[in-house]
Amino acid sequence: MEDTAGSNPQSLGFTEKLKSWLSWSWTYVCFIWFGMVLIMIYVLWSPLKLQESLTSASVFLNTLTPKFYVALTGTSSLISGLILIFEWWYFRKYGTSFIEQVSVSHLRPLLGGVESSSTTGLFASVNGEAEPRPSVSECKVWRNPLNLFRGAEYNRYTWVTGKEPLTYYDMNLSAQDHQTFFTGDTPQLRPEDAVMQKAWRERNPQARIRAAYQAIEMNHECAAAYVLLAEEEATTITEAERLFKKALSIAGKDINLLVYIKRRLAMCARKLGRIKEAVKMMRDLMKEFPLLGMLNIHENLLEALLELQAYADVQAVLAKYDDISLPKSATICYTSALLKARAVSDKFVCLRFSPEAASRRGLSTAEMNAVEAIHRAVEFNPHVPKYLLEMKSLILPPEHILKRGDSEAVAYAFFHLQHWKRAEGALNLLHCTWEGTFRIIPYPLEKGHLFYPYPGCTETADRELLPSFHEVSVYPKKELPFFILFTAGLCSFTAMLAMLTHQFPELMGVFAKAFFSTLFAPLGFFADKMESFMPSSFWHQLTRI
Repeated sequence: MEDTAGSNPQSLGFTEKLKSWLSWSWTYVCFIWFGMVLIMIYVLWSPLKLQESLTSASVFLNTLTPKFYVALTGTSSLISGLILIFEWWYFRKYGTSFIEQVSVSHLRPLLGGVESSSTTGLFASVNGEAEPRPSVSECKVWRNPLNLFRGAEYNRYTWVTGKEPLTYYDMNLSAQDHQTFFTGDTPQLRPEDAVMQKAWRERNPQARIRAAYQAIEMNHECAAAYVLLAEEEATTITEAERLFKKALSIAGKDINLLVYIKRRLAMCARKLGRIKEAVKMMRDLMKEFPLLGMLNIHENLLEALLELQAYADVQAVLAKYDDISLPKSATICYTSALLKARAVSDKFVCLRFSPEAASRRGLSTAEMNAVEAIHRAVEFNPHVPKYLLEMKSLILPPEHILKRGDSEAVAYAFFHLQHWKRAEGALNLLHCTWEGTFRIIPYPLEKGHLFYPYPGCTETADRELLPSFHEVSVYPKKELPFFILFTAGLCSFTAMLAMLTHQFPELMGVFAKAFFSTLFAPLGFFADKMESFMPSSFWHQLTRI
């Protein structure tokens, strides 16, 4: 066993060396192959009667009518146009070229390529040391702390517009959350719990509601069933609040249920205008369960305090949660920027922020802090400003978000746009300064300024979380793939040839003959040089062999 184990590294090392040698030598294989083809053509020129074949081929081409060339170029234009349309559709849907993806997936392993190390590279930690980059967690999907109610809000949108605001992927994540949150700690499932587990997995909303009523018939104190009815059957916030209060009265000591129900009751109070009551409920919940910071209840509290315009309390919450050791969010970063912008926005003159403008005008310390806070927020999530400045239309936020992604930007702007509008001049300051962030981080996928490099997987996850009718914001903006440009050029060129051949058949025939004679001129020149360099007897003996 030891000998076998000891020989494996040697065999693996030889395999890796062989792959690296093949990958290195592949660059020169094309040139060697091209040279061998030229030599074989020259050697077999006489035995295969290539001269006579070329002569007959030229005679055949001369007999073809212009209609053949029109059909040939037209067909080429049609095929390349179809490829262009498919490539463009695939790029718009998945953000990459189909031909490029297939080439990389199937040809790269044959050429000895390996996966890019960019996703597992190193980046500097807070203390300056290098640490592994968490490629898995950087695209982790989080529960939206301010997600709406399905029955009272999402379904009303569907009734009015006929569009589905939630994707199946998003709802499936919610179903998994509810299964884990409400029945994950039960040592032995009761019959009503088994029914509720099945209910969360149902795709049809009516089937989920029927299962909830079935669980209530089995046990009138099934709190999870009332939670489902409050979320999905209640058509108003008032009705949802009533059902949540009923669930709270029978929840018992189930911590998961208590936290979820109290949080949703606080959100009901916030939506019904009882904001001070909502703030008190959120503060009590955070004091009662201080270890549940992962639920981001403080983001609900921040939004409610901003509605009360209690900016001192907002600053106190930020002082606790805007810490270098805690994970950030768009709510934390942009709320901090809002408070600093609000303090100076009335004095700020709308100038493009640049070193020249700063040196001429002389920004104060408070104004510099506000601009730096905006740059910090934009670096964390560059999608938010376009929604706050109403350069992009808003949609209903999803039930799950991807931090630093477009889904988080939609969720933040949906609830906080009103707070930015209320702070006079804050949006004006954001409009003047937010684009300066991109001059600080010209290569966001490789190196960040205040945060880790921007993750490259946000687009794919956001397309799964956001509905198809929404145009997903992409950062950094991707250039069109080479194969789309190539097929567009090929389609245009062949279409032009088809049109010119149809209109000017004689002139295009002369042009085609001149083109092919010029194309084959180097081959004839090479053959003449080889004949003058090598004795004819040598080639005669070689062909006989």
